[in-house]
Amino acid sequence: MCIDCGCSDGATATMTNVKTGEISDIRRNARGELHDAGHHPSHDHDHDHALGHGHHHHGHAHSHGHDHGSASDHSHPHASVVTLQQSLLEKNDALAARNRAWLAGREVLMLNLVSSPGSGKTSLLERTIRDLHAKVAISVIEGDQATVNDGARIDAAGAPAIQVNTGTGCHLEADMIERALGALKPRPGSIVFVENVGNLVCPSLFDLGEKAKVAILSVTEGEDKPLKYPHMFRASKLVLLNKIDLLPHLDFDVERVVAAAREVNPHVEIIKISTKTGDGLHDWYSWLEGQRSSVHC
Repeated sequence: MCIDCGCSDGATATMTNVKTGEISDIRRNARGELHDAGHHPSHDHDHDHALGHGHHHHGHAHSHGHDHGSASDHSHPHASVVTLQQSLLEKNDALAARNRAWLAGREVLMLNLVSSPGSGKTSLLERTIRDLHAKVAISVIEGDQATVNDGARIDAAGAPAIQVNTGTGCHLEADMIERALGALKPRPGSIVFVENVGNLVCPSLFDLGEKAKVAILSVTEGEDKPLKYPHMFRASKLVLLNKIDLLPHLDFDVERVVAAAREVNPHVEIIKISTKTGDGLHDWYSWLEGQRSSVHC
């Protein structure tokens, strides 16, 4: 789990308004909590209570015994890690619920796009923005470890974009999305796409407050990806099988990948698309409209 590897500890994330170029530093402390540089949100006082003893290895272990050779002492690092993981995920889930309520109050549909790097998420968003701009307002939260390249592409396609750079982090979290939504100010009734960091593992763990996760899988990646990364495909409501225009040039079994996806998630919907040729995009847009209808009061 990514909390174990330390990708969140002491990391610095930045949020960039692509249109204005304004950059905000978001500092992450050793407990994985985000703070705007020089700013402490009003709810931060709850953090110590929420974490409980999950951080006692930072100077508090003496209160739990002094026999360093005992079996109980040997188990403490493991117990501390598990407690810290639970606390961080619980905090994230609480913020995600707040994001979800904020979006519901404005009838805004937010979708979390997840995939490996290079599956075509950004290209799909560019085409979706251009095809649907006359029908619905769209804004995008772009997640990458570095650069504003994708945010610039979204801006050029005609949609407001906030770029969140996670530094050493391998996923977006609910508090990052809360800040980005505050900067985007999406219109009531609009769609917000979150393009998560390219990664089929860690983003599956973190609820952002989205209506649904949408997994993009390209035909260049192999048919067994849903079996190799079951948590992501189990968490996704829709799988977009992208780049089907390349099928004549590949040894790729579409039915095999469909069967693999349904093995880990019997209820998942699957749409075959080509962002380049437009094949299947009508079905994608119809699915989007159905999701938008479901958030309207």
